[in-house]
Amino acid sequence: MLSAFLIVKNEAVDLPGCLASLKGLADDLVVVVDSASSDGTAELAKTAGARVFSRTFDGFATQKQFALNLCTQDWVLSIDADERVSPELASEIKRILQQPDAADGYELRRDMYFLGHRLRHGGVGTDWPLRLFKRAKGKFSTVSVHERIEISGRVARLGQALSHFSYATIDEYTAKCDHYTSLSAQDLFKEGRHFSALDHLRPGWELIQRILLRGAWLDGQPGLIYAALSAHAAWLRAVKLWALEKKR
Repeated sequence: MLSAFLIVKNEAVDLPGCLASLKGLADDLVVVVDSASSDGTAELAKTAGARVFSRTFDGFATQKQFALNLCTQDWVLSIDADERVSPELASEIKRILQQPDAADGYELRRDMYFLGHRLRHGGVGTDWPLRLFKRAKGKFSTVSVHERIEISGRVARLGQALSHFSYATIDEYTAKCDHYTSLSAQDLFKEGRHFSALDHLRPGWELIQRILLRGAWLDGQPGLIYAALSAHAAWLRAVKLWALEKKR
């Protein structure tokens, strides 16, 4: 009754754990769309029993919509390679699939892990991405990054959380940060947003908000480091928007 799908590129480290967490929930019904991985990701997915397809990456939303279109079951679960479905969450999903009055889509809280530590403060862990939905009721929006699923119908929330092992090292964060901030700046530019000199104050505000107002310090060094990196990312996104405006 359930298909799971994900898009990947060079996810040989994280993918096995993700696919293992889907066992018993979406056996033989996992769709993996690979974008020219060079680390054996596609082979690992095939060995795990997933249906593997290749497609040139042209944006997160379009790539995931392509993967969604390949699913065959009435219900689908969108998941990333660095996420895990716990046995408790799998059991809850199975119960939902059996309910005749189930909603058309479900949001899941994500428990975020950074540098191997669970983050509970600093504004982290408060996002509720919509991941489980009836295939005929959902489609992806067209933004470049932080794509979202648009549901035609009723949306509810699940009680169990999805584990998100986002960044295992600082190097991994900085590499992804450069890519994601470029995509976010492009989205802002398309929306007609403009850079302001006040954006140079954003790192300070982000630090005050995350550390003092939202208690990032309670998560120790990992929480403080993530708060500082997030503050830098906010500024970097703004100055990349400025660079795009200068080219216009």
